[in-house]
Amino acid sequence: MKKKLSISFLIIITVFFLIGGKKKEKSKVPPAYKKWLEEEVVYIMAPIEREVFLKLETDRERDLFQDAFWKHRDPTRGTPTNEFRQEHYRRINYANHFFGRGAPKLGWRTDRGRVYIILGAPNDIQRFEGKTVVYPTVIWFYQGLTKFGLPPGFNLVFFQKGSLGEFKLYSPLKDGPQALMTSYWGDPTDYLMAYNELREMEPELAQVSLSLIPGEGGAYAIGRPSLSSDLLIQRVETTAIRQIEERYARKFLEYKDIVEVEYTANYIDSDSLVKVIKDRSGFYFVHYAIELAKLSVGQYENKYYANLKLNGTVSNLEGKNIYQFEKNISLDLDEERIKSIRRQPLLIQDMFPLIPGNYKLSILVKNETSKEFTSLERSLVIPQDEEALQMTSLILGYRIKKSTPQQNRLRPFQAGESQIYFQANRVFLRKDNLIIVFQIHGLSGELREKGEVKFTFLKGGEEFLSKNRKVAEYQDLPNILEQFDLSQFPPAHYRVQVSLFVDGQEVLFDSEQFDITHLEAIARPWVYSKISPDTQDPLHFYLIGTQLFNSGKIAEARVNLEKAFQKKPDSVDFALNLAQTYMVLNEYKKVESLLFPFINQPQPPRYEVFFMMGKAYQILGELSKAIEVLDKAISRYGININLLNTIGECYFQLGEPDEALAAWQKSLEINPNQPQIKKSVEALKEKK
Repeated sequence: MKKKLSISFLIIITVFFLIGGKKKEKSKVPPAYKKWLEEEVVYIMAPIEREVFLKLETDRERDLFQDAFWKHRDPTRGTPTNEFRQEHYRRINYANHFFGRGAPKLGWRTDRGRVYIILGAPNDIQRFEGKTVVYPTVIWFYQGLTKFGLPPGFNLVFFQKGSLGEFKLYSPLKDGPQALMTSYWGDPTDYLMAYNELREMEPELAQVSLSLIPGEGGAYAIGRPSLSSDLLIQRVETTAIRQIEERYARKFLEYKDIVEVEYTANYIDSDSLVKVIKDRSGFYFVHYAIELAKLSVGQYENKYYANLKLNGTVSNLEGKNIYQFEKNISLDLDEERIKSIRRQPLLIQDMFPLIPGNYKLSILVKNETSKEFTSLERSLVIPQDEEALQMTSLILGYRIKKSTPQQNRLRPFQAGESQIYFQANRVFLRKDNLIIVFQIHGLSGELREKGEVKFTFLKGGEEFLSKNRKVAEYQDLPNILEQFDLSQFPPAHYRVQVSLFVDGQEVLFDSEQFDITHLEAIARPWVYSKISPDTQDPLHFYLIGTQLFNSGKIAEARVNLEKAFQKKPDSVDFALNLAQTYMVLNEYKKVESLLFPFINQPQPPRYEVFFMMGKAYQILGELSKAIEVLDKAISRYGININLLNTIGECYFQLGEPDEALAAWQKSLEINPNQPQIKKSVEALKEKK
């Protein structure tokens, strides 16, 4: 069995299939919203949008979703007018006014109404009406819709079967030329005979009866209807749906209870990349990058600004938070930078250490200036066995810059001396060099000599190019860097697989996908990169210690938190987390010696210092000291039930029931729903 170890995170992709028929859904949607859902936007709403809307529970949520629905179709966001919405309702009104006549249904429900709402007015209309040999028929000709994935020019035909009722959308395959004629007595399966007969009567109508796409002559040569015409009809039906990026709808549902109301409707697209790189110190660092599709800014006089906030959470497979962070990015921009932003996306990069385990990473990015948000979610695997043979996931870049690591500084996406420049969506130009960077850990001396790295490029599932190189040839192990000239790669979608072979056996592999575009140039992002301190900085020991504590590994947490505090003894954050560890280990005297220096500083310490110190004194039986410290907390931060209840307990233990009763009664005034405190109060009152 092949050994397939990888540090790479797992990306779970959910693919939504577009199905022709709609499932009947029992919905509790109020009538006003039901009309919007089933009549007004039925032709332009994607299945995932409908699914999300039906899961919403309040009218407030539905209003916000409608706002998001239209915003993501607005061609001129930021202006008061949503041209798409205006045009959509104009089309509905037009369809109801003109296409419902003589039909047993409203105009928007007819085939012509549906097509008109989706595509708008045709460029030309040809009518065949008042004829005795063919049913009333109209041909709509469209052109200039290639941006929607449609042919440069095409026809759509509607006919009134039996000269009564609504005009039905004609299909060359399902209907055929015979369906357009009032009297056809030939073989109903002989399309060529029907075509020839129709051509004698109405040659222009016959021209579109086998193919809706001008210039497609094959159908007439073989006398069979064009399959591409029916595919065209299917693409027309889904044109509006294909134009929208559905991701915003899923994010709306996922974050509606997390982000503030004013953000909910303003999801912006982004690409992201998350990689795990092991530092020479032995720490694993999670490197992440978020590439915003757009950056909205505020303006004051001739200056521009944007304030971004990142909230990150790392949780284990049980859903427990192991690590949380919040970061603020303030951008002050001049006119020159604003011009470049209009051409280039913004790429935010950062990194943090993480202990071994399986996790889910979630990062929420909010633009506080424009009230927009985006997010990334990934699964992460940090290896438990640090000595095992392992390969990190591949980083694909378009450029590298050799730079000696700055003293006491770490940069995101730097491996050894190589700073990697990349685009999160992994799109390359033919003039680019493809840079592949990864690490192999756990290489013994024998493996370094015998090992061989193989690079295999696959195009359309078939091998396009391969290259082998000895492990010993790489001078910066465990970092491996390889470059490939893409000038001989035709534009296409590729997958590159990198394997480690030992004695002809594949023992490790990883792969990554990328695209080569036919374009001559693409906008590369401008990078905002956070610089982190060196691995010996107390911050990293503090973060690792906190993660270990949250994982329940108290002894290991203590070692790291003590290192952090020893390096920075004036940090109240470091002291508090270490004190919390001592509390769990029942080392209350150490809590006292650790926190006491912060109690009497000129600048009052945080509330947590007072409370933890008071609890430690209480457990040690030094009740008067506990009350004194907790009273200081009240005088500085005001009363709360935790302080009052603990003070009450201390007075009760000191044999001062009146003082205990006063504290607990005050606590019940703040929150009457405290059964245990009520019970204690009643017991004291009975003894009086």
